[in-house]
Amino acid sequence: QVQLVESGGGLVQAGGSLRLSCAASGRTFSSYFMGWFRHAPGKEREFVAAISWNGDNSYYADSVKGRFTISRDNAKNTMYLQMNSLKPEDTAVYYCAANHAYGRRWIDYAYWGQGTQVTVSS
Repeated sequence: QVQLVESGGGLVQAGGSLRLSCAASGRTFSSYFMGWFRHAPGKEREFVAAISWNGDNSYYADSVKGRFTISRDNAKNTMYLQMNSLKPEDTAVYYCAANHAYGRRWIDYAYWGQGTQVTVSS
């Protein structure tokens, strides 16, 4: 089992940047496939990005490709999401999630953080 805590959300103007962090407890962080999802009011929870156990492979939603970068530091039990060129439509609660296998659906992930709010003003 793993516990996840997100941080780094906030209010930013369109075109700005934010870096989200996801700190994981436990000694088996490197055994988990990690993902970021977001949930905006009135919309379904949406896949943002995912990264493989050792960080060699990453996957992105088309809506964020080229603007967001997912990474992880297994020595620090932490995953990151660097978000550049932010748009108002990126406004949402961002969640990190963990599972033992690759997935792009929220139901693929067994463990979730509490979420961090990202608001992009126009």
